[in-house]
Amino acid sequence: MLKILWTEGRGWGTPSIESYAPLSILPSATVLHYAQSIFEGMKAYSHPNGKVTMFRPDMNMKRMNASAARLALPTFNGDAFLECIRQLIILDRHWIPDQPGHSLYIRPTMIGTNGTLGVQPPTEALLFVICSPAGPYYPQGFKPVPLYGTTEFTRAAPGGTGAYKLAANYAPGVFAQKMAAKAGYAQNLWLHGPEHYLTEVGTMNLFVALKGEDGVIELVTPPLDGMILPGVTRDSVLALARDHVAGKKRLAGLPDQLKVTERPITMGEVKGAAETGRLVELFGAGTACVITPVERIGYLGSDVVLPTSEDGMGPLSRPLWTQLTGIQTGAIESEWNFLVTK
Repeated sequence: MLKILWTEGRGWGTPSIESYAPLSILPSATVLHYAQSIFEGMKAYSHPNGKVTMFRPDMNMKRMNASAARLALPTFNGDAFLECIRQLIILDRHWIPDQPGHSLYIRPTMIGTNGTLGVQPPTEALLFVICSPAGPYYPQGFKPVPLYGTTEFTRAAPGGTGAYKLAANYAPGVFAQKMAAKAGYAQNLWLHGPEHYLTEVGTMNLFVALKGEDGVIELVTPPLDGMILPGVTRDSVLALARDHVAGKKRLAGLPDQLKVTERPITMGEVKGAAETGRLVELFGAGTACVITPVERIGYLGSDVVLPTSEDGMGPLSRPLWTQLTGIQTGAIESEWNFLVTK
């Protein structure tokens, strides 16, 4: 694991790579009492030619710094921290499985560690990184998931912390997840406000594909309005789709008649589109799964059934997933791949 200490008086200390071991913190450490904790999720991939790469880690560094600033934790030099992570992966590259769909999951974390009780900016912090081999998200092939349209709880609110990757954002969702599972659904579809705006799927961003009267398919995702986490996969899906629309780089299988929008969308609009045959598909996007298709949504006592194909993917999610995983595994050359080692 990688460890870097920070104190208000001395700033960042010398990075060290040590054996994975328990952390020693005081019982009064502010992370335990005031949730001064942030984290990121990244992956490293071993390519058939022996190269090891990471997928767009610069975006994770930028987002982690934004999260740190939101909690009054110390910010850091993203390039320098990324170089430290690179050295850690080089040492642990033998832990990266070489089977298709496997990777090394990387978890950078920062916590407030000073032992003075009081809701205030921390005077001491620890930045650390742990890693773990990760298998394919769908080992038996794609399986569309059912979602529970959650109106009883809210994941985030305007002016809150939904746009940041804070530990405190995740614990409150566990109870809602248990309720969704008890009702027979795989995850929560977080709805917001009396209009029931779609926000996120579990811990993923979401996309909705709608067919207009003119035959053009609209790929919709909620805007980054302060409640939505700016996901790396979300940004990548948008970039690929927009390059396709602009003719910069056409993706095989992606519809020719396509427009990409970031706008609010309500559950009422989704339900209406499903009832009139205009709903093409709905899917989640995130680091762990890349793309997760959705088969139905439990909403106000009944299920809204969504179209899915035999292999579980849809006409937009399939080519987007193929391109993204092709880049990540090295089958497709891309500037998004950060070289760890040749």
